[in-house]
Amino acid sequence: MKKIIPHRLQLLFFILLLSPAVAFAEESEIDTGDTAWMLVSCALVLLMTPGLALFYGGMVRSKNVLSSLMHSFFAMGLMTVQWVVIGYSLAFGSDIGGFIGGLDHLFLKGVGTEASGTIPHVVFMLFQGMFAIITPALISGAIAERMKFSTYCVFILLWGTLVYDPVAHWVWGEGGWLLDMGALDFAGGTVVHMSSGFSALVLALMLGKRLDYGKLPFYPNNLVFTALGGGLLWFGWYGFNAGSALSAGTSAANAFATTHIASAAGMVSWVLAEWWFRKQPSVLGAASGLVAGLVTITPAAGFVSPMGALVMGLIGGVVCYSAVLLKGNLGYDDSLDAFGIHGVGGMLGALLTGVFAATAIGGTSGVLEGNVAIMGPQIASVVATMIYAMLVTFILIKVLDATMGLRVEEDQEREGLDTSLHGERGYELN
Repeated sequence: MKKIIPHRLQLLFFILLLSPAVAFAEESEIDTGDTAWMLVSCALVLLMTPGLALFYGGMVRSKNVLSSLMHSFFAMGLMTVQWVVIGYSLAFGSDIGGFIGGLDHLFLKGVGTEASGTIPHVVFMLFQGMFAIITPALISGAIAERMKFSTYCVFILLWGTLVYDPVAHWVWGEGGWLLDMGALDFAGGTVVHMSSGFSALVLALMLGKRLDYGKLPFYPNNLVFTALGGGLLWFGWYGFNAGSALSAGTSAANAFATTHIASAAGMVSWVLAEWWFRKQPSVLGAASGLVAGLVTITPAAGFVSPMGALVMGLIGGVVCYSAVLLKGNLGYDDSLDAFGIHGVGGMLGALLTGVFAATAIGGTSGVLEGNVAIMGPQIASVVATMIYAMLVTFILIKVLDATMGLRVEEDQEREGLDTSLHGERGYELN
């Protein structure tokens, strides 16, 4: 007995020492490195919206610069409120028929510091919320200089609830029908860019052209703003795409690399195409090209190799430039090329993801590796997103036009929306 008791006491003492560590390992799934990266990614994606404000704001005329900035800045506030009240629940709540999330996270119920994967649930919610902010702001590029601000606010609130949240659930929410079908969208080619781009086209067509569009030259007020905004978008897009890995691992590293390479390639191919057709390379073309490359790679960032990204970026720059040129021939006024870059680029990227997807990168093979069947889900995601976004946008616009009116008065448009709607001037030349 004298020998047994000390051994038992030693064993008991060892268990007591070890048990807190074991309990901690079992209870906590949160990785501090992943959490740190995702907090940085949240900030990077949020920065993209002020970047978008500068990108768009520099392209409008001087009398509408603040109006254009306001479209993006106010979306940061309004869509955040929408997201925490109902948007997150509709996008990522418990599945209802593969179409929409339930109301279990209404007012962020059940969203706290508990683990969601390897990061706190609240961080995942915030990261996804940054996407919900910038997506409706992208649409504003098609309606610049002529839409009522009050109607715009109601529109993006309803559009976020009825278009963005359901489509996000289809593609990313547990039980979403496109996710279950096997559609690939790493960071939002369909969810963000196609949904906003095709909705922007509907808005541009229904609003009509700006006064004197095609008759008088419309000069950008500050291409320095646009270049700076393009640079901020490029910088923030690392969080947009690499952050969509939801961890600080190899997937994020690949997405970071593919994002940078595709953006660079998009800029080069756009500028070369413009140089060929217009005989002059422009700063606006360079800024637009880098964004085209970013849009094209977004759905593919975690599924393709860096060389695949290079080809995708080169294709994206030329195709989006061609789409922008077509608006003149087709006669619609997509003021700041929201459809030509985001709608066309998002669609192109979704389809090319199915072509260039590599098993060694994202675990799924594409057409180049012999998996032609992957194009079924990719085409389905493109068609479904396009039809749904355009249809709901059309209905929303018809209702808002009948109740609030869409367009400012002619004298307000001629005066400029900065003074007529906001009572401010972007520039005071004394």
